[in-house]
Amino acid sequence: MTTLPKLPTPPDRSRRRFCATAAAALAAVPLRAVYDGAAGPAAVNAAVPPLSTTGSDKDGLRSFRVQVPATQLSELRRRIRATRWPDKETVTDRSQGPPLEALQALVGYWGTGYDWRRAEAKLNAFPQFVTAIDGVEMHFIHVRSRHKNTLPLIIVHGWPGSIFEQIKLIAPLVDPTAHGGTAEDAFDVVIPSLPGYGFSSRPAEAGWGSERIGRACDALMKRLGYTQYVAQGGDWGSGIVQAMGRQVSAGLRGIHVNLPATLPQDVAAALAGVGPAPVGLSGEERDVFDTLRASGNNGNRAYVTMMGARPQAVGYGLTDSPAGLAGWMLVHPGFAHWSYGGGPGQSPTRDEVLDNFTLYWLTNTAASAGRIYWENRGANLLSAAAQKTHEISIPVAITVFPQEVYRTPETWARRAFRNLSYFHHAARGGHFAAWEEPQLFSEELRAAFRPLR
Repeated sequence: MTTLPKLPTPPDRSRRRFCATAAAALAAVPLRAVYDGAAGPAAVNAAVPPLSTTGSDKDGLRSFRVQVPATQLSELRRRIRATRWPDKETVTDRSQGPPLEALQALVGYWGTGYDWRRAEAKLNAFPQFVTAIDGVEMHFIHVRSRHKNTLPLIIVHGWPGSIFEQIKLIAPLVDPTAHGGTAEDAFDVVIPSLPGYGFSSRPAEAGWGSERIGRACDALMKRLGYTQYVAQGGDWGSGIVQAMGRQVSAGLRGIHVNLPATLPQDVAAALAGVGPAPVGLSGEERDVFDTLRASGNNGNRAYVTMMGARPQAVGYGLTDSPAGLAGWMLVHPGFAHWSYGGGPGQSPTRDEVLDNFTLYWLTNTAASAGRIYWENRGANLLSAAAQKTHEISIPVAITVFPQEVYRTPETWARRAFRNLSYFHHAARGGHFAAWEEPQLFSEELRAAFRPLR
């Protein structure tokens, strides 16, 4: 088996030093692919050795490095300058969408002060690869810990997220001794870009729902030589790793989710307007039900309906206008408490959010990423019945974050998952918890998966 470079991680390093050593490790790998800015990963070296002795050239790995042409960055800034803005909203809150003044300030900074090259450097500090799985080129970050007996972990993002959500987790997971943990807590970390997202290629056919993506993620871990591993997911990543749990793949030892499918069938039906409010709910359950109903009545799931029905129609505007892309993504309730980067110490920062938006723009994946809603239409991501949680027998761990769009009661979680191995309410964090609170999120993963080592 070909050995990937191990990342040196001295316990006394700073974040800047970590990036420097990671970049040095990556530099030792022969460059086999670059991002050409148009068609996605473009091979520049046809002689690609497979990682596994059982793989073929077709199924092997190619090293990857992000290098976006300057002309594309100039074109992004040109389009931002040419934005035609609507008139101001007629309310004083976000009930009609992102406020004009706040969005103009964000997009204005995007076109003048934002530096994509810093985002490139963040990604290129880690070993990246692409590999063909089921007809799609999957891009992923893979960092091995220097510690022994590590637990392999695949972390799966959702929409409107990307690998930028999870890269803050890499350091505390692969080098726990430098971040409040012990060597026994170490993980090898794999972070893929979903098909149709980022530097993964865009599927040319329908059928890439949670089930198929789950099988691709499992195939990726097998290709990397891992016979035993665990998986984590948030947002659509939760649906994907739950699908992996249903598929009973050999080697998947357990999953952790932070947006679990635990809504009981009567609750889900009532929220969908096809049944009365359930009787006999506890105080906590009733509070959650009322919060979800109010959120739906306030239009917070309108984007789900539109992308589930007509993602191509939505994609035209998002593909043509950077301001349109930003405005659409900011309707996600995960950004409800985000003050456009204006709050002191706010995480994610303005630049970090723009890293994410720019990745969608430069890879032209706004439409292809949105199709995940269409592919999974009719399968409520929060519904235990729709997500067939009763079919999952492996251990399931759940962390509930206080500003998450859905904060499941433990009673519903235990009804949904027959093997709930870990349940915990975190002190801080919201929908993008890995982005917002990477240290806390890492501690949750250590605790959740410690019994499975």
